Amino acid sequence: MAPKQDPKPKFQEGERVLCFHGPLLYEAKCVKINIKEKQIKYFIHYSGWNKNWDEWVPESRVLKYVDSNLQKQKELQRANHFLFLFFRDHYVEGRMRGVAPNKKIPAVPQKNDVKTKKNKQKPPGAGEGTSSGGDPAHPPRKKRARVDPTVESEETFINRVEVKVKIPEELKPWLVDDWDLITRQKQLFHLPAKKNVDAVLEDYASYKKSRGNSDSKEFAVNEVVAGIREYFNVMLGTQLLYKFERPQYADVLANHPDTSMSQIYGAPHLLRLFVRIGAMLAYTPLDEKSLALLLSYLQDFLKYLVKNSASLFNASDYEVAPPEYHRKAV
Repeated sequence: MAPKQDPKPKFQEGERVLCFHGPLLYEAKCVKINIKEKQIKYFIHYSGWNKNWDEWVPESRVLKYVDSNLQKQKELQRANHFLFLFFRDHYVEGRMRGVAPNKKIPAVPQKNDVKTKKNKQKPPGAGEGTSSGGDPAHPPRKKRARVDPTVESEETFINRVEVKVKIPEELKPWLVDDWDLITRQKQLFHLPAKKNVDAVLEDYASYKKSRGNSDSKEFAVNEVVAGIREYFNVMLGTQLLYKFERPQYADVLANHPDTSMSQIYGAPHLLRLFVRIGAMLAYTPLDEKSLALLLSYLQDFLKYLVKNSASLFNASDYEVAPPEYHRKAV
């Protein structure tokens, strides 16, 4: 049997590309290519950024520089800007109050939940689908002049806070099952959901209020629930769907143009949000203490999902996609 050949790179040295760094896409250049153990990696330079930010990335983070991907870049930027404004208006202005104004709260409720970026870049092979991040060895010497306020500068990127939302161990197997049902078994979550995201959030808010929270904490829960709903509706189309689900999503948009996606999708897609939400929270105008407080509410909501997982997550809510759908999903 002839030995398997190395995979062929999709991109060439010197090619202009788009590359994910965190949740956003940036214009970049493919400088070098490395193929090791059947894995392709590209050494990327972000256009207009200091070379200290150059890094090796897996092929999954690189996209062709074509109109469809440029449109995706704009959608991600708009979503990021929308969420920035939402958190500025609802949280930074002092409207979310889960504690007394002068009461101190721990900046880091759980180890490594909130931390500033201090990590050095990883060499090829050190990371497979996440950005290496980290401050460069030297401060940036060059900044790119950008007119678009939705595109962050190097200075903003350096100063932002990295956020990690811990997924409870009890929910991790469901994330794997969800992936398997969609990507391997080619099934689709039945829409509209028997219990949509809005209903899940409303039930959580009612549950918290029934436990006799103070007015300030009750208001904070309402704000967090509103924030989760906004995040879900903004992020679903660009970051929470598997490729096989995109034709279904397009059909939903066509058939329900005036309906929020949180009224159609259910708990499995909501859980996916918490896998990605940390990266987006890093782009909000919250300081570390505010992020720590917000994280405590998010973790509490995840505990609620664990408590109600038997009714919220069920493989029977998925159905095998018909042959005509497979043709659209190719």
